[in-house]
Amino acid sequence: MAKLALLRHGQSEWNLQNRFTGWVDVDLTDQGVAEARRAGAMLAEEGSAYAACYASVLKRAIRTLNFALEGMDRLWLPVTKDWRLNERHYGGLTGLNKAETAERHGADQVKIWRRSFDTPPPPFDGAASDDPCDDPRYAHVAADVLPNSESLKTTLDRVEPYWRAEIAPRLEAGESLIVAAHGNSLRAIVKLLFDVSDEDIVSVEIPTGNPLVIELVEGTTQAAAARYLDEARATTLPPVPIPA
Repeated sequence: MAKLALLRHGQSEWNLQNRFTGWVDVDLTDQGVAEARRAGAMLAEEGSAYAACYASVLKRAIRTLNFALEGMDRLWLPVTKDWRLNERHYGGLTGLNKAETAERHGADQVKIWRRSFDTPPPPFDGAASDDPCDDPRYAHVAADVLPNSESLKTTLDRVEPYWRAEIAPRLEAGESLIVAAHGNSLRAIVKLLFDVSDEDIVSVEIPTGNPLVIELVEGTTQAAAARYLDEARATTLPPVPIPA
């Protein structure tokens, strides 16, 4: 039975500062490094034989994966990095403090931007931060494909084709994989795996540095069972779908 380990990066510098991060390439805090190392220790103890890994192109996810692989004594595992596993692009909110933004625009409006399924924030206008898409790592991506603001829905729209083309076939073939990414790109994958409704996915929260290990029905990407390895920091999971 193949397994999929979903690993959200450890606490980042802007997590600590309560800022909208999105595609800005901030690093891990000391706590984030500790969370990543702890994730590796838990994955080693869990004992699954992972064949390969995927990560976004943002350093907080890459470094989290590296620390985890070091803890597993599996630094030799192949890693594929792709921008389509990046965090959601927060548009004009990028770099802003979340509490200050709520004071300026109202808590209800900010909640809609943060937690609704299909309402993106205002587009990026350069007011708060340099454009995170203006970076050599995206030079190969067509300009009209790169976002300037995303909802969870449009994040799913870019994650899903990559998932179906690159990751799902390997799982269906029986390989166990690790995906190190971000709260919203991982929520997109959880939505696909657990067949979560548009309404229910907005309440799903992925904790930092706590591996979510999902057992899959043989030959499919249908979840058969799932658990967070650190039960003390676990969040509520969607119910596992009942096979037809």
